[in-house]
Amino acid sequence: MPLLTRLIRATAIISTLLATPALAENKKVTLSQAFQSMLYLPLYVAIDEGFFTQQGIDLTKETAGAPTVALSAVISGSAQFSIHGPEWTAIAASKGAAVDIIANVVNGAAVWIATTPDFKFTGIKDVKGQKVVTGLMPTTSTSLFMKLLKENGMDPKTDVDMIQVAIGSEPGPFVAKQADVAIMYEPGLDQAVAKGMKVVLGFPKLYGAYAFSAVTARRDVDPDTAQRVVNAMEMAMRFMAKNEPRTLAIARQEFPTLDPIVVDAAVKRMLGDGVYPRSVDITADALKVSMDTQIALGNLAAQPDYETFVVKKFIDPALAMK
Repeated sequence: MPLLTRLIRATAIISTLLATPALAENKKVTLSQAFQSMLYLPLYVAIDEGFFTQQGIDLTKETAGAPTVALSAVISGSAQFSIHGPEWTAIAASKGAAVDIIANVVNGAAVWIATTPDFKFTGIKDVKGQKVVTGLMPTTSTSLFMKLLKENGMDPKTDVDMIQVAIGSEPGPFVAKQADVAIMYEPGLDQAVAKGMKVVLGFPKLYGAYAFSAVTARRDVDPDTAQRVVNAMEMAMRFMAKNEPRTLAIARQEFPTLDPIVVDAAVKRMLGDGVYPRSVDITADALKVSMDTQIALGNLAAQPDYETFVVKKFIDPALAMK
């Protein structure tokens, strides 16, 4: 093929690509995450690998410090998207907030049970009568533990002695041997494992598909912008499934204060247990199981202070700012 012909064709292809909406303009987007968390690793992969940029999105990531604060940013319009547990969105919608879940981020119950090395664990009934370190309610780890106890004929209030501590601080009292059992998220789980503790049960494999973290948007969000954000997250999830070394490198970069060995172990565990989904699609069953666990066990709506703390402090003011 003559050089001139090749140049003409190449120029035509480039012109077509530049005219594509995804490349013609960058849409400025603010996304509020509840925390900087390994549960949101697909977001960080999408940012670090340039998938948002490829989709024509100029993304600003903000860290709210709590799911309610991240969600209220979307309700009030100061952010277009938020990432946190989907149950917060469901409860807010039930109170009149015009918000919906638009994409998956974590599709497994990312909670594990660990014990001291000499604790004999053959099944969940072995924890009866034991002290158990777990997260301060409301949180999914404690709710799932309570659910498992009830499914096995035990009463969470009388059959175990739960030591509820601030989320993320579970390794401290557990490693200090204040209890022989702990219910944990990552990276706390592998921090404890590095100290000699052992993992005896994983909720991801026990409960299967489970909507754990998700992207939320207002119902009046620009559809094209929302699609671009979802596309970038889809690209990240497919990338993570095929590129473990690069995924680990991004995780180490995003969590520089953690021991790289712990970071690698935590991410490999979540990849291996199917916590990180291969697609943004959320099945109806996964969402239903998540809602049932959170609400029926009192993770949100049944909390005595839910109305005063969450609704009055976050949801109502955010709705008033619309």
